[in-house]
Parts: sequence; C-alpha cells; structure tokens
Amino acid sequence: MGPEVVLSHLHRADGSATYTHNGYCVIGSVNGPIEVLRKDEQPEEATVEVNVRPAAGVGSPKERHLETLLHNTLRSIILTRSIPRTLVQITLQIRSLPEEDSVLGVNTSLTLLPHLLNTSLLALLSASIPLSTILTSVLIAIPSSKNAIPLLSPTAKDLLRAKPLRSLHVFAFSGDRKLLLNESYGSFGYEEWDDACEMAEEVCCKEGGVELSEGMEVEGQQGNLEEWLRQVVKRKVEREQRWRTAD
Repeated sequence: MGPEVVLSHLHRADGSATYTHNGYCVIGSVNGPIEVLRKDEQPEEATVEVNVRPAAGVGSPKERHLETLLHNTLRSIILTRSIPRTLVQITLQIRSLPEEDSVLGVNTSLTLLPHLLNTSLLALLSASIPLSTILTSVLIAIPSSKNAIPLLSPTAKDLLRAKPLRSLHVFAFSGDRKLLLNESYGSFGYEEWDDACEMAEEVCCKEGGVELSEGMEVEGQQGNLEEWLRQVVKRKVEREQRWRTAD
C-alpha cells in the first residue's frame, strides 16, 4: 500500500504531519518562524533546528546522525533568507517501527531516513514555511545474490527475505529532479549505484511513475511520489477552502 498521511492535526504546532508507510509511523511538527535565541540568531537567514526522538528511550548517536542529514537536506530547500533572524524548529517523533526492524542486521538509519524526510516535508508544507522546491525520498536495497532485482521501497519483511543484502541506498530528489541527498551503505560499484539512482529518480519524479511496493494510487492511476505529494497537499487545501464555497 502507498503512504498514509494526516496533516495539521497537532493544535500546538504551526504545522504537523503523521506519515505511515511499510510499518513505520512518524509524527512531525514544525514551529516557525519563531523567535530565536540571541546566540543562535543569524542576521541574514533563519536558523533551522531538527530534533529526532526515538520510539523508546533517549536519543543516541543514531538520532544525532539522522538529525545532521535531515538538517543539511531540509536547509537546502527552505528559503531561510526570506525569514532572517528567526527559528524554524522541526521535531520528528518516531511513533512505531516494524517488528522485524530490530532483527534486520542492516543499517537501520537508512531504512528510517526516507520516512523522516517525507514527514518533514509534509510538516513544513502544513506550517506554510517558504520553500524553494519540494522533495521526495525513497530506499533502494540490492540483495547479494547474482541477478537479483533491486528492491524498491522494501518493507522490513522484504529485507529479511532478501538477506544477505549487498547494499542499501537512500536518495532524495527535488521537484526539478535535482539530487538533494545520497546515502549508501554496503559494497557496490559505480554502475550498481547509478542503476539504483536512476530507479529512485523514476519513482520520485518520472512522469507516469513506476510501481512503489504494492502500488501507489493517485486518483485511481499509478503515480510517482511527487504526484502523490501534490495530491496530498491539494486535498488539504480543498478541505481548508470549503468555507468559501459553503452556502
């Protein structure tokens, strides 16, 4: 099934989104532009702060690493110079993980990263933070067996069945098909990476789209992640504008 999203449901945040896909559930909230501490204030642009909270316990180096990746990627699309001397605060609470996640034996930072990126983007849109473009992200897994077909946005069960895995790749693309993030883990050559990148670009951006997991429907037809994202935002705007057409 495709991702499920609920937007603008947290009343004490300027924007929020709950994103559920492949057994992962992430709640994102955005506050901003808000007042920034003097020590963090930047005279010509906004300060971006990202906090990742685990499903249980306190944060670890894994969460700090994810925060760095998210900060660098999101900062590249937020129009920070249009809201100088302010703070954009992004908080991501991991609500649930697949049961199989703890026994995967792979880099779980990468399996989680696309869900955090997609949640962040939706929460930023919900908060009406000025952006230069949108982004979409996807995970590609390559099994070790010869002639194995790369797994596109695999579930935790898919990864378990495909073990051992040779490599994992996470890509994020902007609305104009620019590569914003590329994180890989494992053993692979350039051609293998290039094939994975091309597959990710197709599912994120290609007109007409390709199959994502068991399929992603956009108004009854196969679509890509960018089109899916646009439909999510379109439905949100339509709900918010109903009062204008009410009798």
